[in-house]
Amino acid sequence: MSRPPAAVADGYDRCILVTGGAGFIGSAVCRHLVRGGRTRVINLDKLTYAASLSALAEVEQSPCYRFVQGDIGDRALVGRILAEERVDGVMHLAAESHVDRSIDGPSVFVETNVTGTFHLLEMALDHWRTLTGEAKARFRFHHVSTDEVFGDLPFDSSRFDEASPYRPSSPYSASKAASDHLVRAWHHTYGLPVVLSNCSNNYGPHQFPEKLIPLTIMRAAAGQTLPVYGTGENVRDWLHVEDHARALETVLRCGVVGETYVIGGRTECSNIAVVTRICDLLDSKMPLPDGTPHRALIRMVADRPGHDRRYAIDPSRIERELGWRAEIDFARGLATTVDWYLERARGSAG
Repeated sequence: MSRPPAAVADGYDRCILVTGGAGFIGSAVCRHLVRGGRTRVINLDKLTYAASLSALAEVEQSPCYRFVQGDIGDRALVGRILAEERVDGVMHLAAESHVDRSIDGPSVFVETNVTGTFHLLEMALDHWRTLTGEAKARFRFHHVSTDEVFGDLPFDSSRFDEASPYRPSSPYSASKAASDHLVRAWHHTYGLPVVLSNCSNNYGPHQFPEKLIPLTIMRAAAGQTLPVYGTGENVRDWLHVEDHARALETVLRCGVVGETYVIGGRTECSNIAVVTRICDLLDSKMPLPDGTPHRALIRMVADRPGHDRRYAIDPSRIERELGWRAEIDFARGLATTVDWYLERARGSAG
């Protein structure tokens, strides 16, 4: 008789290795899984500049949770974790993700997103091959990716879906596209049971303030200028990170092996509209001392190279087949996100 996974033997439904679990989306996933109380979560994170252990304060003392500082490219470490914990699911979120940084220094994106994923796949395959019976049948490798691998869309009614062709525009999206292809190859060639997901732009608490929404909130709260690329008409499909965390668990547990699911919030909004919404919220929550509206801080700046025009996701498949749908509307989610950052800005000022 095969030995059950350690998590199952200890009373949990399963044990999930979350890579990049101290990042913005990864920490939301860890919090979500631990809150459920039935999943043992092993968080492997290198703790690069965008990581935040404070985002994990809620779960760090939970018996369901273990943090390991390390690199997904460290095969010996990954192998030990997989074996010791008898992991039966990997949720791979560890990645470099900021487009501007990929333009300035693409090598680290190739090293982490492509080579790192290769090493992780190799160790996951080795581990899966040691499993037998139910433990082997339940194992999944969930690769978490981005809609940016599909390139961009014109300003019309078209949207990305699971059949959209790959047309990455930046070093970041190209590195994620490469990792997607590696994951599919390990499934088709070696039989590794994988599922993939590609998400739209995430927002919410704990996001590192280099991304549009937290950067705008923090700069506006400080009375600093608000740079907006080009004309500001570039459109993104916004998804609250808590909705995304629910979707990722759903794909891991219920997704069909070898299949891809695109995840979006059905909320398209231009960058300039997002910035002006934040300005208007701040006018009521933290007015500037001289009464000037925050919109006066907006400055249009030179567009970045290869700036994609529009992203939009059609999440019909995950809604129809897996029963997930976004629950946090953008107006409410943006308001609570602004409140979260303002509380921390006030705390740091005090």
